[in-house]
Amino acid sequence: MTPWLRADGDGVMLTLHIQPGAKRTEVVGLHGEALKIRLASPPVDGKANDALLAFISGKVGAGRTAVELVSGQTSRSKRVRIAGVTPERVAEALAT
Repeated sequence: MTPWLRADGDGVMLTLHIQPGAKRTEVVGLHGEALKIRLASPPVDGKANDALLAFISGKVGAGRTAVELVSGQTSRSKRVRIAGVTPERVAEALAT
Protein backbone atom coordinates (compact mmCIF):
# COMPACT_ATOMS: atom_id res chain seq x y z
CA MET A 1 0.00 0.00 0.00
CA THR A 2 1.15 3.55 -0.64
CA PRO A 3 2.17 5.78 2.31
CA TRP A 4 -0.35 8.51 1.36
CA LEU A 5 -3.37 6.20 1.31
CA ARG A 6 -4.85 4.08 4.08
CA ALA A 7 -8.13 2.29 4.70
CA ASP A 8 -10.42 4.09 7.14
CA GLY A 9 -13.62 2.28 8.10
CA ASP A 10 -15.87 2.19 5.02
CA GLY A 11 -13.56 4.48 3.03
CA VAL A 12 -10.02 5.82 2.80
CA MET A 13 -7.87 8.59 4.26
CA LEU A 14 -5.50 10.51 1.99
CA THR A 15 -2.42 12.45 3.08
CA LEU A 16 -1.87 15.24 0.56
CA HIS A 17 0.53 18.08 -0.20
CA ILE A 18 -1.21 20.83 -2.17
CA GLN A 19 0.29 23.48 -4.45
CA PRO A 20 -2.41 26.10 -5.13
CA GLY A 21 -2.16 28.70 -7.89
CA ALA A 22 -0.63 26.30 -10.44
CA LYS A 23 -1.20 26.53 -14.20
CA ARG A 24 -3.45 23.46 -14.15
CA THR A 25 -4.97 21.00 -11.72
CA GLU A 26 -3.18 17.65 -11.71
CA VAL A 27 -1.72 14.86 -9.61
CA VAL A 28 2.06 15.28 -9.65
CA GLY A 29 3.50 12.40 -7.61
CA LEU A 30 4.96 11.95 -4.17
CA HIS A 31 6.10 14.71 -1.81
CA GLY A 32 7.69 12.80 1.07
CA GLU A 33 4.95 10.45 2.23
CA ALA A 34 2.13 12.60 0.81
CA LEU A 35 0.59 12.68 -2.64
CA LYS A 36 1.26 16.05 -4.29
CA ILE A 37 -1.56 17.73 -6.18
CA ARG A 38 -1.29 21.02 -8.07
CA LEU A 39 -4.43 23.17 -8.11
CA ALA A 40 -5.21 25.90 -10.61
CA SER A 41 -7.36 27.60 -7.99
CA PRO A 42 -5.84 30.33 -5.80
CA PRO A 43 -5.59 29.87 -2.01
CA VAL A 44 -8.19 32.55 -1.32
CA ASP A 45 -11.40 32.24 0.73
CA GLY A 46 -11.36 28.43 0.67
CA LYS A 47 -11.47 28.25 -3.14
CA ALA A 48 -8.47 25.92 -3.29
CA ASN A 49 -10.04 23.56 -0.74
CA ASP A 50 -13.31 23.47 -2.71
CA ALA A 51 -11.38 22.87 -5.95
CA LEU A 52 -9.38 20.07 -4.29
CA LEU A 53 -12.47 18.24 -3.05
CA ALA A 54 -14.20 18.61 -6.44
CA PHE A 55 -11.07 17.35 -8.24
CA ILE A 56 -10.72 14.29 -6.00
CA SER A 57 -14.44 13.56 -6.24
CA GLY A 58 -14.28 13.64 -10.03
CA LYS A 59 -11.11 11.54 -10.30
CA VAL A 60 -12.32 8.85 -7.90
CA GLY A 61 -15.93 8.84 -9.09
CA ALA A 62 -17.31 9.45 -5.61
CA GLY A 63 -20.12 11.86 -4.84
CA ARG A 64 -19.02 15.30 -3.69
CA THR A 65 -20.58 14.71 -0.27
CA ALA A 66 -18.44 11.57 0.19
CA VAL A 67 -15.23 13.66 0.10
CA GLU A 68 -14.38 15.55 3.30
CA LEU A 69 -11.44 17.75 4.29
CA VAL A 70 -10.46 16.40 7.71
CA SER A 71 -7.48 18.64 8.48
CA GLY A 72 -5.30 21.32 6.91
CA GLN A 73 -7.90 23.94 6.02
CA THR A 74 -5.21 26.67 5.83
CA SER A 75 -2.18 24.49 5.23
CA ARG A 76 -0.58 22.87 2.18
CA SER A 77 -0.56 19.59 4.12
CA LYS A 78 -4.06 18.16 4.15
CA ARG A 79 -5.91 15.01 5.14
CA VAL A 80 -8.96 14.08 3.09
CA ARG A 81 -11.41 11.26 3.80
CA ILE A 82 -13.44 9.60 1.07
CA ALA A 83 -16.37 7.46 2.19
CA GLY A 84 -17.64 4.41 0.34
CA VAL A 85 -14.56 3.62 -1.78
CA THR A 86 -11.81 1.03 -1.65
CA PRO A 87 -8.10 1.84 -1.37
CA GLU A 88 -7.49 0.03 -4.67
CA ARG A 89 -10.03 2.19 -6.51
CA VAL A 90 -8.51 5.40 -5.15
CA ALA A 91 -4.91 4.31 -5.84
CA GLU A 92 -5.82 3.51 -9.44
CA ALA A 93 -7.77 6.75 -9.96
CA LEU A 94 -5.01 8.97 -8.54
CA ALA A 95 -2.04 7.11 -10.08
CA THR A 96 0.35 9.46 -11.85
